[in-house]
Amino acid sequence: MTGDRLRTVLTQLALQYPPNLRQAQLNDVARIAFHIELVRAASPGPEAAPRICDIGGGVGLFSLGCAAMGMSAMLVDDFVEDIAGCPADEILALHRQHGVEIRQQDVLAGLDVPPGSLSAVTSFHSIEHWHHSPKRLFADVMRALHPGGLFVLAAPNAVNLRKRVGVVFGRSNWSTLSEWYDSDIFRAHVRVPTVSDLRAMATQMGLTDIVTFGRNWLGLSNSRPLVRVTARCADRVLRLRPTLCSDIYVIGTKPGHGLA
Repeated sequence: MTGDRLRTVLTQLALQYPPNLRQAQLNDVARIAFHIELVRAASPGPEAAPRICDIGGGVGLFSLGCAAMGMSAMLVDDFVEDIAGCPADEILALHRQHGVEIRQQDVLAGLDVPPGSLSAVTSFHSIEHWHHSPKRLFADVMRALHPGGLFVLAAPNAVNLRKRVGVVFGRSNWSTLSEWYDSDIFRAHVRVPTVSDLRAMATQMGLTDIVTFGRNWLGLSNSRPLVRVTARCADRVLRLRPTLCSDIYVIGTKPGHGLA
């Protein structure tokens, strides 16, 4: 399937979301297509098709798109909140319809799957919300991946260029005070990583062929037109320095040879 065809499929899936969530999913098609491209070549290992586990993916398009691409997809999240007024389970009916396996749990409780059963494990913009260390989860990830399997971890960048400039002018790079102070349960960012943080975690996990890189999806989708235009103009240049990008990634491989 070509990149254009993939984006067409994702657009068709986005249009099946509830009306009040539809535009946000349509706006996210390019990012999700990029994420699927990262894992679509993952070795299937003992399975007939690549088996992907997405951690903390919420009700987004990624696991849904993977399933539509013919992969076996599992989605792990706690799904405790309504999304724009819609119960998560109502939205997840679409995922189940397309064959996504849903596991509702605290993601930090671990990953209970057979050893060597996964071709790739992914987590996109979830780790910054975790209140405790993911060491146990990451140990489970390494056990669950088959040799040669991929781990992809992405997060917002704690020290991207916009935040560095903002801090110089006295603006906080944290969430607003009201998000924390006025909330009974705080669900916003707890600790936002840097590129060196992602690489350190991947190294401690024992991954090989570790690659870090950056993109600027957050800037490109910002609600302020000036930020979007600036991000669009600077995107290609910023990619040369991932430490300045708004979105940062690390990809690594479980040691050993794939079983495909």
